[in-house]
Parts: sequence; structure tokens; C-alpha cells
Amino acid sequence: MSTLDIRPLGEEFSFGARIRGVNRDNVTDEAVRRQMRDTFEDRGMIVFEDIEQSEDMQYALSDVFGPPQVYAIKDTSIEDDKRQGVISIGAEEGKGTIEDVDGRRRAGHVPWHFDACYVPKLNRAGVLRVVSNPPEGGKTGFADGVQIYQALSPEWKARADALSVIYYQYNMFDKQRFGMPDGWQLVQLQKEAEILSDASRDIPRSVHPAVWQRKNGDKVLHISPWQADGVAGQETPQGDAMLEELIQQMFAGMKPYWHDWKPSDMLIWDNWRFLHSAGGYDPQYGRDVRRTTIQGDYGLGCLLEDWQGRAAVSA
Repeated sequence: MSTLDIRPLGEEFSFGARIRGVNRDNVTDEAVRRQMRDTFEDRGMIVFEDIEQSEDMQYALSDVFGPPQVYAIKDTSIEDDKRQGVISIGAEEGKGTIEDVDGRRRAGHVPWHFDACYVPKLNRAGVLRVVSNPPEGGKTGFADGVQIYQALSPEWKARADALSVIYYQYNMFDKQRFGMPDGWQLVQLQKEAEILSDASRDIPRSVHPAVWQRKNGDKVLHISPWQADGVAGQETPQGDAMLEELIQQMFAGMKPYWHDWKPSDMLIWDNWRFLHSAGGYDPQYGRDVRRTTIQGDYGLGCLLEDWQGRAAVSA
């Protein structure tokens, strides 16, 4: 059996790992695959260092963790590379979404979120590699919901435990309702993003719990500010204010890891446990990222109308 070099992400992080030694010869070895899966389950995200940079290798690595799925966002030109479930995300120079925060312009920023919050069935994980990155910026952030929950005060833990959050795919970009920074302005919306926004108007809303519990007993605070649309059963100004305050508590308590990409990296994260964010970069540059998505369902999400039906029955 090949021996992998498995190390913590960093001394300051309670999550994450770094692995070297994965290659085409051992990626199909079941003992090696078990090591990777066990590390993923324990640490929640893995940076694979010095790994072959190819679509075939990305797909082979993804296969370790589960079968691929078509990404939840369909029928847009963002999915121009559908070979083996790999999609291309990013934008060419000057063509991406550009925003202004307190006078600083950046392209390619994506707020903190978990993927596909706007559908009931959450995919298990995502695998990324970066084909081209700007000379500065272009980092990807990861925040562990276990760490964030533990950082909450007892009062906010109790509040969060009782909440379910509504998500609406339309609440993206300039339509984001919660967790927005002061002084934010949209300068330019990427063409593909505009098409996606228009296509998502009639998609039904979904509900996910603000907190869920892993098999090992850990509680996970799992709120996506991006695309959040309110508190289930409390779609009132008071409910909105409580959700905004909880998100601010989340921001204050999170201790994220920001990955500075090397050309030899790939990375996987647990979509049921982590939030992630794209930090953005100077708009004069472009960025090309390739992603695979791993199938899964933690079984706790539902459409809003189903949640309302259950609430009516239990009332």
C-alpha cells in the first residue's frame, strides 16, 4: 500500500488537512482511498498538494469520495465543459462580475455560502483545481460550521438550534438580502450571471435547518448568507432582523482558512459542514477554475411548501 503524507492544515486550524502522494498509480488503491475518505470525514476539507493537474486526475480524485452529479445550476454557458461532470467557472479579463466595496473594485467575489442551498438535496462535496489565477488575490475561503457553532454564545446557540432558513436562488449578486457589507455596489454583472438570475425567478424556495448534528455529535452552524430569504415560519421584519444578527454573530466567530492557490493543488470540502467564499481579485485579470461536484443528500432539506405542511400538522 502506498503511504500518503497526511498533515494538519495548520496549527491554528481545528479543521482541514494537507495530503501529498496521491497519483494515478494509487488513486484506485482501496486502502489509499479509505485513508482519504477517513481524513475527509474527520477534517472536513483536504488540500491535495503536488498532484497531477489534469481533468482525468481531477475526476479520478473525485471518484474516491462518491459519484459525480451535474451541478445544480443548469442550462447556462457556465457549464461549457461537461466532460465527466467537470464544469468551468470563472471569467475572462474584464468580463466577470465586478463590485465596489468602500471604493475598492474586485472581480470574481462570491459571498460566504454552501452550495445549492436553494434546493432540498445538498451535494456532498466539491473538488476544485485552478487552471489560471491572477497574480494577486483569487484566494478561496473555507469556514468550518463546527467551529462557528462552538464560537456562538449559549444564547445564540439556543436561538440557532430552533431555526430553519429559507433559501431562494434568485437572491444572488445585487439581490442578496443578508450579510451584505456596508458600502457595497454592483459595477458590472457577468453575462452568464445575468442569464442565471433571470432563469431563477420562478424556482421554488427551499428550507434547511440553521443547525444540524453530525454522527459524532458535533453540531454544525450551516447558514448561507448568499441566497438566504428569511426564517421559516417567521417571514417578518423581526425574523429578518434576527437572521441578520445571527449571520453577524457567525461572521464574528468564524476563523476561516484562505487558500492561496499553487499550480499543483487540488482541494475538496464538505458541503454539509463548511461555508466557502471566493475572495475576488483585480478586475484587469481573469480566472479559470475547474470543479467537480460529488453526489449526496444529508436528508434534512425540503421545499418551503413541504415545511409549511409539516408545521401545520404539528401545530
